[in-house]
Amino acid sequence: MEFTKSVCVYCGSRTGARPAYAQAARDTGTMLARNSWRLVYGAGDVGLMGLVANATQRQGGKTFGVIPVHLLDWEVGKRDLDQFVITENMHERKKVMYMNADAVVVLPGGAGSMDEFFEVLTWRQLGLHDKPIVLVNVAGYWDPLLTMLDRMISEGFAEKSLLGYISIVPDVAALETTLRDALS
Repeated sequence: MEFTKSVCVYCGSRTGARPAYAQAARDTGTMLARNSWRLVYGAGDVGLMGLVANATQRQGGKTFGVIPVHLLDWEVGKRDLDQFVITENMHERKKVMYMNADAVVVLPGGAGSMDEFFEVLTWRQLGLHDKPIVLVNVAGYWDPLLTMLDRMISEGFAEKSLLGYISIVPDVAALETTLRDALS
């Protein structure tokens, strides 16, 4: 299967406490393959990362994984990807993932996912890119983050335009519609 666009997915290296998170990861991988969009992700074979990648592969989709050398064992580097890149550090990982993507999707995750989200959001705010950023608010997972972003704005630390750089969707069906519109 040839791919038309590449979608970077940031998500947890754990599956989280709710089955809905794992289902969203599997559904995201299936959806990417169905649309011939290549998955760009952190190259792990654990947690939501592994679920997205395995679902993409099962449906014949293309995969591009990027992992820093120090996480090869911890995140169980998934070496059966179409492309597998090992970087020196986390900074290089994030740069390679971003550079190889046409859009960014954020599923539930921990501090690493938030770090990745805030970096691409900050770059967008600074005018360094105009790639779509889509936050998938599965089971309201990101509600506290959205409250914090509102607080940043109300307290004068960000402009209201910050929220315009993010599309917030409740599920993978809405994600698919948003990406189709953004990538066409």
